[in-house]
This record gives sequence, C-alpha cells and structure tokens, in this order.
Amino acid sequence: MKTVLVTGASRGIGRAIAEKFREEGYKVVAPSREELDLDSTGSVDAYVRVHAADSFDVIINNAGINEINTLENITDEELNRTIRVNLTSPIRLLRGLVGQMKENHYGRIVNIGSIWAIVSREGRLTYSATKNALHGVTNTLALELGPYNILVNTVCPGYVLTELTKQNNSPEEIEAISKILPLKRMAEPEEIAKFVYFLASEENTFITGQKIAIDGGFTIQ
Repeated sequence: MKTVLVTGASRGIGRAIAEKFREEGYKVVAPSREELDLDSTGSVDAYVRVHAADSFDVIINNAGINEINTLENITDEELNRTIRVNLTSPIRLLRGLVGQMKENHYGRIVNIGSIWAIVSREGRLTYSATKNALHGVTNTLALELGPYNILVNTVCPGYVLTELTKQNNSPEEIEAISKILPLKRMAEPEEIAKFVYFLASEENTFITGQKIAIDGGFTIQ
C-alpha cells in the first residue's frame, strides 16, 4: 500500500484530495494543525524529526493562507506569516522527507498553487508572490529529483465551490463569479482532486516540472 502525505486536508480541496487517495487504496497521512503547524518552524522541524524515516510515496503540499491586502497595508507579520506557511514550511517538509523517496527511487510531489500564480489582482501581492515562488520549488526539484524517478508538479486551481467559498460569498455572488468563467460554473473540489491524483499516481510517468491550471478557462481570457 502506497502512502500519501496531504497538508491542509481538514476541508475544501485538501479534504477532497485525501478522500480521493483513500478511495484509490492509499494510506493517507493528513496531520492536524496540532500535529503540524506550518506557521511554526518548530512544529515543522518536530514533525520532520518524527517522520523522516517514514516512506511517503506521495507528498501533496496543499495547505496555504491567502490574506488580502494592498501593498501599503501589508504588515511585516502578515508578510512573514504568508511566506512561512505558503513557501518555507513546504520547503522544510520536502527537505526533511524526500530522502526516503530517493532511496525508494520513486515519488510524486504535487504543490498546490493558484490561478493567482498565473494572473493576479489587487490585494494578492503576498499570496501571488509565494505561490509563484512555490512553482520555483517545483521547477528546481523536478530537475534535482528526476534521476530518482520523482516527478514534481504544480496544480493551480481556479474558483472552486468549497465550504469557504459558500461561507464567504452569497449565492448571488457565486453566480456572478461563475458568469465570468468560460464554463459558467465553479469547479467542484472533487474535480481538482481527480487531477491531483492523476499527477501523483503511477499513471503519470512523464509529466514533471509543470504549472498546470485547472480553472475552467479563466486564465486564458
């Protein structure tokens, strides 16, 4: 049985990803925030110490934060927190856990980016910056880990109909957003999960180093 580590699996896209892997027979490791707090380097380092010898076949860096603020209003605390959660903690996790993948000569890593790593909008400076940087991690690791049969990709979801989307937007607002998408609807979390699963499965044998949007055509407009 293959094992997958999924961060941020308590809700939304992360939960759908974890459920998809369970359906496919994987052992899913989905640490809670108490077990792995990406906003704490101490927590990340402690998690790595405990699990460095574990054999993860797949790592999905899904957890992230998106604090909206224009340039002049971004605080140092917000900036450091976003960089820590979205970028440095995923790097520290991979640094500590990729060793077993290399020994096994097999692995799949999927970093969850965003459409705001392809295009952007006002107030998304720190989020876009960190998600773009996360794809830089993808590119470099695809080169470094390719000889070990480890494939690394970035998936960039667009508008997804998660619980948080429904919480933060009225039905009328969701309908208005849907109208600007070529497919005239938001994605279901399960649609993102299916694509992430393909990239992280044995079915993917030659796709690596890519930034792939799954956005209903939003970014081509």
